[in-house]
Amino acid sequence: MTRNLFGTDGVRGTANTYPMTAEMALRLGAAAGRWFRTDGRNGHRVVIGKDTRLSGYMLENALTAGLTSTGMNVLLLGPVPTPAVGFLTRSMRADLGIMISASHNPAHDNGIKFFGPDGFKLSDEVEAEIEAALAGEIRLAQPENIGRAKRVDGGLARYVEYAKTTFPHRGRLTGLKVVVDCANGAAYRAAPEVLWELGAEVIPVGVTPNGTNINDRCGSTYTQTAAEAVVAHGADLGISLDGDADRVMILDETGRVADGDQIMALLAARWAEAGRLKGGALVATVMSNLGLERFLQARGLRLERTAVGDRYVVERMREGGFNLGGEQSGHIVMTDYATTGDGLIAGLQFLAAMAETGKPASALVRQFETVPQMLKNVRYQAGQEPLANAEVRKVIAEAEAALLGQGRLLIRKSGTEPLIRVMAECEDADLLARSVEGIVAALERAA
Repeated sequence: MTRNLFGTDGVRGTANTYPMTAEMALRLGAAAGRWFRTDGRNGHRVVIGKDTRLSGYMLENALTAGLTSTGMNVLLLGPVPTPAVGFLTRSMRADLGIMISASHNPAHDNGIKFFGPDGFKLSDEVEAEIEAALAGEIRLAQPENIGRAKRVDGGLARYVEYAKTTFPHRGRLTGLKVVVDCANGAAYRAAPEVLWELGAEVIPVGVTPNGTNINDRCGSTYTQTAAEAVVAHGADLGISLDGDADRVMILDETGRVADGDQIMALLAARWAEAGRLKGGALVATVMSNLGLERFLQARGLRLERTAVGDRYVVERMREGGFNLGGEQSGHIVMTDYATTGDGLIAGLQFLAAMAETGKPASALVRQFETVPQMLKNVRYQAGQEPLANAEVRKVIAEAEAALLGQGRLLIRKSGTEPLIRVMAECEDADLLARSVEGIVAALERAA
């Protein structure tokens, strides 16, 4: 059974354009509702969260209509981080959780992510079955069995209280000044509140969402804003989240950035030393830097690589019994605490390392020297297949031959946007640049 509608992180696209239309959201809600009501019982419930995009209102209402039409009772959480949806799905004994968000994408995009009753994202197989149901006739509930919908005001407060419990240091954050950039997104209330209640002096950035400014020159994909705030306010740390707060970048007191690889290296080393890193391994994707792998090997630890996408990281973690994983892009998955990437809780773990070691952030953000890496994106028109072009295949083969034994090359389609990502690593900077730029030029001609 194939998945054409679902990508690496749910269904995503431009708002009011297929598949992100109200009509499709309604049908998707109905298909998911019918799939999760296979036992025919009444009383099934689903929680729905969203980020701050204007189109979230439209998709929330359409999903609610589809879900209630199949007998699901809907609990509307309002704007909450993606990890809060995973947490609340399980905490509130829901059969299904849904997050309406396009994560780090610009405001004109949106997406729909599904979580199972255990709080984890659905598998490829389940998504394929929902997609198959979507293509057929969806059996609706009898009139007396139509579901109800209501707003839930306490969901965010539950998550805030839970996030605070994950901060392991006995003391509070008193005396620390922290910049938190919420990307005008889903964590604009939760993240500053958690940090302030733990005792920090908080400088909030990106906390004035207006429906169209999410991820706009702020957040984890634009760390300049947080870096400027850290330096201007003399802060001890910067925590830069993305639009749905499942990614994070950490900034030290000078504004220098630690990406997901550096954060994972810090946590893996500390957890291994404390005897709490399960399986002696960290799970990351093929995009993680070779330097991370060498760092772990030097400490007798393994790097388990997966396909790109935090869902695949989590699947491997669950299969192997590992408790730490993530992506270079800033998804940090700690299954001791959360079922998906949680940028805020990852930030608290970094703060705990500062508190316990007494070291400034600048002594912790650089755990290893990275192997020179270059990543470029090539946008293409829908329906085109630039990677099938003969010239492109020839240029890729030549680059692979040149890099053999000296580095590695990874070329893949994005699962969330019409982009081809070209990534290479090599100690020889000139060879690295020639390889990537040659492939990008060939792709641009074919696109």
